[in-house]
Amino acid sequence: MNFEQLAELLFPNVTATPADMEAKYPPRTLPEGAKVTRFAPSPTGFVHFGGLFPATIAERLAHQSGGVFYLRVEDTDAKREVEGAAEGLIRTLARYGVHFDEGAVIGADGKITDRGAYGPYCQSRRAEIYHVYAKQLVREGKAYPVFTTREELDALNAVDKKAEIKTRDWESEQDARREEQFRQRQITLDEVQAHLAAGDPFVLRLLSDGDPDKKIPFTDLVRGKLEIPENDEDFVLLKSDGIPTYHFAHAVDDHLMGTTHVVRGEEWLPSVAKHIMLFRYLGFRLPKYMHISQIMRLDENGNKKKLSKRDMGANLDDYSRMGYAPDCVCEYIMTLLNSNYEEWHAQNSEKPYTDFPFNIKKMSISGCLFDFDKLNDVSKNVISRMSAEAVREQVTAWALANDPDFGALLSRDADYARSIFAIGRGGKKPRKDLATWADAKGYMGFFYDELFCMEDAYDDRFPKEDIRRALTDFLATYDPSDEMNVWFDKIKAVTDRLGYASDMKAYKADPTAFRGNVADVSMFLRVAVTGKLNSPDMYAVMQILGADRVKFRVRTMIGTL
Repeated sequence: MNFEQLAELLFPNVTATPADMEAKYPPRTLPEGAKVTRFAPSPTGFVHFGGLFPATIAERLAHQSGGVFYLRVEDTDAKREVEGAAEGLIRTLARYGVHFDEGAVIGADGKITDRGAYGPYCQSRRAEIYHVYAKQLVREGKAYPVFTTREELDALNAVDKKAEIKTRDWESEQDARREEQFRQRQITLDEVQAHLAAGDPFVLRLLSDGDPDKKIPFTDLVRGKLEIPENDEDFVLLKSDGIPTYHFAHAVDDHLMGTTHVVRGEEWLPSVAKHIMLFRYLGFRLPKYMHISQIMRLDENGNKKKLSKRDMGANLDDYSRMGYAPDCVCEYIMTLLNSNYEEWHAQNSEKPYTDFPFNIKKMSISGCLFDFDKLNDVSKNVISRMSAEAVREQVTAWALANDPDFGALLSRDADYARSIFAIGRGGKKPRKDLATWADAKGYMGFFYDELFCMEDAYDDRFPKEDIRRALTDFLATYDPSDEMNVWFDKIKAVTDRLGYASDMKAYKADPTAFRGNVADVSMFLRVAVTGKLNSPDMYAVMQILGADRVKFRVRTMIGTL
């Protein structure tokens, strides 16, 4: 076989050489130890929570080392591509703080364009580059075409795939594959010319030199040293439409774009032998791979299952609708990525999660368990450290998009809303009332007359007369200009007059000596003013509500008793 002639027959219009590509995409000039990583999703739908996982790892590896993190859109499967998905994933990732140094971006016209010197960053626009390397592999006798006539295509399309799978003899399949590979390799130049003249499509396959009985060493940055069988499959490089498979495209792109570290799911482990062979054939240096475990969840029986696309929390857009702040989700991701993150955070509570020294060695091999309860705990901690203004802005923005009436109330008086969120904020032990922005309405609704209602009732063990007397006595001495200590002293005085204990130590020493205690009297006021048994600090609540509304609500409660 004259491989040079075969290459010209298959790729007559390809005139560039690998040397031309190397000159166009020279090695990057970066500091010693700098890592070049990428996030390379397919635009086939929404961004999965599992996608944020490798994206965060890749971003941390690059930026902690002074390297480059870029976005490559792997849009070579036109049948699975969803219109607008690529633009959606770019916007979603930006919302979660995943910022790229270069790659596919949305231009001023709303369409995807490139930023950086190593593009195009959408694989669908790189066909000419792949064909240069495909032609070189053919020229070197490392790849060959497999043609399919129109009749064969029609026959394949008519096959009942499900029936074919049911009747397949799996034990002999490998032998049949090897036999078919051997037959296909025997194609002659005359046969190639005849197929091309007839317009028959072809796929380009790699000519494997592997022996599956031999093992090759491979070091995964997460899983350590492994031994894997050599690849003996002549896998497809180019499909019949000239579009590359993932195997071929990612090898060419990662080389030309200077990728040093690849973060991808463990489902790609079986393909490692193919990629090692392909990089060797192409003369490229193999990047370092990290195969990370899938995100798991517990089903109703307590068994671990993969977090699927249908599960709540799989779609990153779900978090926006549920009201989770992006920073909260990102910090939760860090707790999953590194086992020592929470210990670090406890010692560096004022620092952002991006300051955490992410370490590959601290990653779990067995996989991470998605847990909404843990996410809520992390979220409460993150929100408690935010400023009142930041919380007001984000709650208002969420409400305007998801609960317009509530959003309108918040927007009506920004200073008023800010003062509410400022209660208990700051200090070593800030309040942790909110896990999501959706929690805000239930937490603060009583501050707005339009939302105020009696959510909780008094315990039947307290006589209505006691409650009425406590509320009436409170109104008799209430002065909104009182400082907190004076205000509370007046409540204790009401307590004593009622025969309740203002001294909690005395009450605990002999509860039977009193009708109740100062906490009970405070509760009488709390329910009257807020409609709830639990609320933020009552002094702060009354200061924000103002004397008129406090008095009106207390009098209204007295009238119902």
